Amino acid sequence: MAARNPDVVLVTGASSGIGRACALHLARQGFHVFAASRRPAAELAGQLRALLPPSSQLDSVTMDVDADASVRSAMTQVETAAGRLDAVVNCAGFGIGGAIEDTADEEAHAILQTNLLGTLRVCRAALPILRRQGKGTLVLVSSIGGRMGLPFQGLYSASKFAVEGLAESLSMEVRGLGVRVVLIEPGDFQTGFTDRRARVRASNEESAYHEAFERALAVIEADERGGSTPEPIARLVERILLSSRPRLRYTIGPLPERLAVHLKSILPGRAFESVLRLYYRLNASRPACGSHVSGGRRG
Repeated sequence: MAARNPDVVLVTGASSGIGRACALHLARQGFHVFAASRRPAAELAGQLRALLPPSSQLDSVTMDVDADASVRSAMTQVETAAGRLDAVVNCAGFGIGGAIEDTADEEAHAILQTNLLGTLRVCRAALPILRRQGKGTLVLVSSIGGRMGLPFQGLYSASKFAVEGLAESLSMEVRGLGVRVVLIEPGDFQTGFTDRRARVRASNEESAYHEAFERALAVIEADERGGSTPEPIARLVERILLSSRPRLRYTIGPLPERLAVHLKSILPGRAFESVLRLYYRLNASRPACGSHVSGGRRG
């Protein structure tokens, strides 16, 4: 009997962080990985292959999830090269920090464009292939911040809350077609995400929220830098892809953060908010009335 060809998996956001860890781990485990990012395909493939055994199958495609034509072109390249597609792992995304009031429209549009609409574009482009095959898996990387609103991460949480709703609805629509949808909700992990987090331009010393934002951000960044490297997420993705009946939702990260998700469902809303305010050091003195909040635009 001929050996079965390895499953073909497309990983977006594969140039760094969770996406990079997933691409490398899955390739080491025998999957045929197509690593996607905005970087030139040959450059990314060369860098990743240098970290893999010679027998590993890893290719790369250039994909900008913000652009529909780029997503569709990359998906066509994968199908043409491999003849099929077994799974997509949606990792592309970024974070932005700052008060909601300080966030300009274009800053809000930018994160929703990538984190929500980018995920939508990739799933939409992959689904015709998966439907024709009658099987496949869409993994959407969300966040614990998609289960609870985090202070001064409001637009990031909003983008991930939206991904959660998208995945729940999509799962019901495509399950009868043989396609499985899975959410992964990571807590704090040590990746380049911390250093790449954008700040809303109005989060400066003139903002009424400046001191509270800096206190909360210090807690957030300390938790991220103190977290595990993202390999446990990559191993979880492998288990999901090998499972015949994966769950809709997997939460992964430090135990206190996973417990916080359950705590939210138990405590009254105001009580849970008080716990978060205390943790993120938001119970300090309130800003003086009349503090000036300046507008800002992303350059």
